[in-house]
Amino acid sequence: MEALIPVINKLQDVFNTVGSDSIQLPQIVVLGSQSSGKSSVLESLVGRSFLPRGTGIVTRRPLVLQLIHCPLSDRNHRSAENGTLNVEEWGKFLHTKKIFTDFDQIRTEIEEETERVAGSNKGICSEPINLKIFSTRVVNLTLVDLPGITKVPVGDQPEDIEQQIKDLLLKYIENPNSIILAVTAANTDMATSEALKLAKDVDPDGRRTLAVVTKLDLMDAGTDAIDILCGRVIPVKLGIIGVINRSQQDIKDNKDIEEQLKDEAAFLQRKYPTLATRNGTPYLAKTLNRLLMHHIRDCLPDLKTRVNVMSSQFQSLLNSYGEDVKDKSQTLLQIITKFASAYCSTIDGTARNIETTELCGGARICYIFHETFGRTLDSIHPLAGLTKMDILTAIRNATGPRPALFVPEVSFELLVKRQIRRLEEPSLRCVELIHEEMQRIVQHCGNEVQQEMLRFPKLHEKIVDVVTQLLRRRLPTTNVMVENLVAIELAYINTKHPDFHKDAALVPSLLKTDNIMDPYGQQQQLTRRSNTPRTTNSSPQVMAVQQLQKEQQKQLMQQQQHQDQQHHNDVGEQNHIGENPQSNWLSNILPPASNNAQSIDNSNHNTPLHNSLMSPVKPVNLLPDVPANQGSRRLTDKEQKDCDVIERLIKSYFYIVRKSIQDSVPKAVMHFLVNYVKDNLQSELVTHLYKSDTVDTLLNESDHIAIRRREAADMLKALTNANHIISEIRETHMW
Repeated sequence: MEALIPVINKLQDVFNTVGSDSIQLPQIVVLGSQSSGKSSVLESLVGRSFLPRGTGIVTRRPLVLQLIHCPLSDRNHRSAENGTLNVEEWGKFLHTKKIFTDFDQIRTEIEEETERVAGSNKGICSEPINLKIFSTRVVNLTLVDLPGITKVPVGDQPEDIEQQIKDLLLKYIENPNSIILAVTAANTDMATSEALKLAKDVDPDGRRTLAVVTKLDLMDAGTDAIDILCGRVIPVKLGIIGVINRSQQDIKDNKDIEEQLKDEAAFLQRKYPTLATRNGTPYLAKTLNRLLMHHIRDCLPDLKTRVNVMSSQFQSLLNSYGEDVKDKSQTLLQIITKFASAYCSTIDGTARNIETTELCGGARICYIFHETFGRTLDSIHPLAGLTKMDILTAIRNATGPRPALFVPEVSFELLVKRQIRRLEEPSLRCVELIHEEMQRIVQHCGNEVQQEMLRFPKLHEKIVDVVTQLLRRRLPTTNVMVENLVAIELAYINTKHPDFHKDAALVPSLLKTDNIMDPYGQQQQLTRRSNTPRTTNSSPQVMAVQQLQKEQQKQLMQQQQHQDQQHHNDVGEQNHIGENPQSNWLSNILPPASNNAQSIDNSNHNTPLHNSLMSPVKPVNLLPDVPANQGSRRLTDKEQKDCDVIERLIKSYFYIVRKSIQDSVPKAVMHFLVNYVKDNLQSELVTHLYKSDTVDTLLNESDHIAIRRREAADMLKALTNANHIISEIRETHMW
């Protein structure tokens, strides 16, 4: 099991090379307040003085310290080339290949490397320094020395130095594979220990926390640390170990660490004889070695799984970035073919990765055709914008100067064309929506193609430009075709259409019920209204004439009494409109003589009588002005019937045309726009892009993709090496 620690050291070297914290390796993290003796504990474990010393904050960068036991007979780490064949101990940094046999030079290198990254002020940096120490006197350990916990900024330190240090410490101790070495001075109250507080926050069960009490020799006279060391004050599951470090005076006097270890053992035997064997620096080193080995053994299976999973992830990531371009012409042709294929697949719905969160491609085109466009046409009412008076006016305008006996066909044609034109605008809007969707598909046509687009931004811009130009070029052609579809419907109103013929056949029956009404029924109504008794011998024609004569006499009397009012109102309405409900049916049944008499009578009583009371200014003004707009009035039965017939015919024919437009517009758009673009997209791209003078420019890779590919390749290489290292471990090593 002793071989496990070197394995972790190898893994640490591999991942430190790529600067990745994604793999959480087992390690011992030294945590403590400023000047609590952390660095002194590490020096005691190594047996040499090599860390920067002084007052205030000295450790300003994490120091990853790997202690490797290397006997003189070891030929794996020793070599004549490096000059370490017969050297008892030496150091080596990861950032330089130089071998350090003088530990003072190691201290100088740490100070210079710290200032190089963290600056010369008192600021801190999270980038670690990696140091390996090979020695015949150390046990295999991996430790991380962190900056001391401080509260108040000093010198040039930033105001948030406390938070910066705390964030840095948490980054290391939150790793579940780390062992926390909480260092606390014995001459301070354990209850106020910042190191133990932070350790408890991230490790509430205390399963990976070991407490170290320093400065046992500096406690006040009359006090001792027996209760602390026995865990009676604050219990720690992994134990509490007391050590004695060199004082500042000892450091100035260059007191040797071996001599310090002897003094430490003598002090423990004298002061704490019952606890001497379970305290001191040698016992701490053995305990840390044992804890680390057991911890590595527990973490290794999960670590192996994590490495395998990350290897597959980074392999996929590297594949997505693509390989370096060797043959640019071939690569360009492949990308064009892949894009055209992905574009068509997205429209046809045969893409590999089907979107599940939203409609895209061909599904959106189908939605536009049958939901957006279809519902819009369904919402257009056949008679929208047409009033009864509009229909009546169209009927009367279509008859010219002659009163109409039947509903004129021209009025139906004019009105139905007006309604059919309302279908043109939504049809053109449908073309616009499909055009926009075809443009949108460029951004959503497959993850593989999108990755290529990100990799070559100039090529992406050019492809988008070519597709946009192709769509824009086809848009006028498609619009013209859709306009022609509506124009075709307007060009010929097919009243013999099978679906329309059924409604058209009902027109004679509707007109028959309107014009040929039962004269006897109407005569009976007129008779009842006049309260005239009816005899069985009376003829309906005679009674009608008598009734008409009475009405004319009554109207003539009213005209003479109210000449001015009649001149402006009654006469104009009768002469211009001529819509008397009795004259409608009488004109169909009376002989022509009666009609002539009626017209004579009408002309007589419609001619105004001029007397001295009339104004001499307008003697010739016999008729009122013809009104420009027909005012709202109640329609006669015939007018109502005529309007109903026209409305029914307009509805019937409009539904036929709407159904035809609803079917033909999507077909036209698919043929002239969608299918044309699908069939010609690849040839357009090759024509505009596959040119020798532009290939190099188009395939210039974006900087961030190149950087990411290099990082992914380095990480994949590190993971592959890590997998080999872990695979070398035998089951016998773990027990």
